[in-house]
Amino acid sequence: MLLAVNIGNSNIRFGVFKPEEEIISWTINTKPYRTEDECFAKFNSMYRPFGLKKEDITGIVIGSVVPPMTASVVNSLERIHQITPKVVDRNTPSEVKHQSKQMGTDLYANAVAAHGLYEGKKIVIDFGTALTFTALDENGQSLGVVIAPGINTALKSLIGETAQLPEIEMKAPEKVLGFDTVSCMQSGMVYGFLSFVEGMIDRINEEVNAKCFVVATGGMSYVYAPLTKKIDRQDALHTIKGLKILYNQ
Repeated sequence: MLLAVNIGNSNIRFGVFKPEEEIISWTINTKPYRTEDECFAKFNSMYRPFGLKKEDITGIVIGSVVPPMTASVVNSLERIHQITPKVVDRNTPSEVKHQSKQMGTDLYANAVAAHGLYEGKKIVIDFGTALTFTALDENGQSLGVVIAPGINTALKSLIGETAQLPEIEMKAPEKVLGFDTVSCMQSGMVYGFLSFVEGMIDRINEEVNAKCFVVATGGMSYVYAPLTKKIDRQDALHTIKGLKILYNQ
């Protein structure tokens, strides 16, 4: 079985691809950054709760946007499995073509998965630490990227910079206009960002002269995808599917 590991700014997502195309996935917090020995101790016992054994793993692919954690994760997994992980990035060959010298591995993996799984022009919206939009055409050519503050990033900033705004549950309130602090904040964070997302989809579609197929991924995608018809597919495992494609290619 292939183990795919996506090291993000907020979470490290693990995905084990079983032969019957089932994916078993879990996450741990990226911070605080861990040493190689700490990763070794934590990763060595992480399979049992999911009905897996470390001996089941026959290949490892890793994508990372957190350089301080990359070596610790790579070396600890190599010690555990006696397998040298394949680390992929924007320079790993694929059918996706881009001109950026700064494209993050997560954005590249998102583009690779979108091109491999869906037809036509596509937009991948990643609701992660940053809120990103990656567009590409039917031939796998990157059409460009948009980067904005992520949902939780914006919420933490809002709470941190104000004296009386509380922590809130991220869910859609019953109405856009609220009368109490929590529902007012929920409206702004959910409906406000949803309007931003829908507006960006419309602007991108207009710029590329097409109605793109839209995929939503990332930790907060489950909140927003059900609230709009402009998102065609919600897939929390989209990025690690891209890592698998890069591993195979």
